[in-house]
Amino acid sequence: MQRSTRGEDYQHVPRPIAVLVDEYPPHFIDPPHSHERAQLLYGSAGVMSVMTDETSFTIPPQRAVWMPAGVRHQALCRGHVSLRTLYVEPGADARLPKRCQVLKVSNLLRELILEASELPVEYALDGREARIMALILDEIAVATEHPVSALQVPMPRDARLLRTCREVMDAPGEERDLDHYADLSGMGRRTFTRSFRRETGISFSEWRQQVRLAHALSLLSLGGSVTTVAFEVGYNSPSAFTAMFHRAFGVAPSQYFDAAH
Repeated sequence: MQRSTRGEDYQHVPRPIAVLVDEYPPHFIDPPHSHERAQLLYGSAGVMSVMTDETSFTIPPQRAVWMPAGVRHQALCRGHVSLRTLYVEPGADARLPKRCQVLKVSNLLRELILEASELPVEYALDGREARIMALILDEIAVATEHPVSALQVPMPRDARLLRTCREVMDAPGEERDLDHYADLSGMGRRTFTRSFRRETGISFSEWRQQVRLAHALSLLSLGGSVTTVAFEVGYNSPSAFTAMFHRAFGVAPSQYFDAAH
């Protein structure tokens, strides 16, 4: 089989793992879809946002998203993205999770994925090529024991609330009051706040802060300065942004990607 950039072409490859390799331009949108196989969605360069019906994930190069088979999702490329997606056959490894997770990509897993992307699609089922793929499954299983929850933003199912969420995600730094978002959702203020907490498990203000954190990580991973990022995600000063970031991640924004390795 020749390599393809279409995910559907990899769903019936007679191998436990099939690797798709592609390059996406900034602002590329992959519309909602799902796959028959489980998927490890990984960009070796660039930042992606991946949204399922339940959660929005931000994925810098130190992270990947594990998605079980059948999970409907869409992706947005924040900048140029070098995509390396692994499609994993159902039953390939019983240790792999049944729910979506953000995973830390170790140096070893990164190099294994890059090496796997150079192998034939129908790689040898014994010898070195098979051992590389088996080790990838081991590394994914280890990584799923330590999911990275801070990059996940819960999404409501109510279409009215979802419309409001999309406005915030399109411009995280905009300062609008709660009444604006309640009006956008076609609800009164109290109904909006109750409905939002019921659907997402957190308050709207907490949710907006998580969106800002996710957007800040995207900008920082692309080389943005702490000062520039702080103002772009809606903070009045770099110190206020740094304090919030430290509370969320345990390190200063300037140190996050060093710690992520």
